[in-house]
Amino acid sequence: MEIKRNGSQPSGKGPADWFTGTVRVDPLFQANGPTRAAGASVTFEPGARTAWHTHPVGQTLIVTAGLGRVQREDGPIEEIRPGDVVRFAPGEKHWHGASPTTAMTHIAIQEHLDGKVVDWMEHVNDEQYQA
Repeated sequence: MEIKRNGSQPSGKGPADWFTGTVRVDPLFQANGPTRAAGASVTFEPGARTAWHTHPVGQTLIVTAGLGRVQREDGPIEEIRPGDVVRFAPGEKHWHGASPTTAMTHIAIQEHLDGKVVDWMEHVNDEQYQA
């Protein structure tokens, strides 16, 4: 058994290469073989969002606070709220973040495949975000 105590892992700022706006990433658990899953709590300030990206084994988001937005390529922007669970299929191009006026926090769970968990792409511009 392993217990990760609250506060034992430092928060990190979401890198500008992968995020627009102010984002805080709090690691929860890392993939330790044979497990391939890792998880983090991610908080997006109003207007903040990820860049477009994919995951080789998919991703699950569990919304814990606030009001957010998600979109898959060629799909509509969807609102997400606390208690919502979003599943992106392997290789599905998507982004997620806060609403323009309200912060949002979710737990993100993804698995690695051959050491890789994400492929980052172009940023979501303001026109795409406001659509």
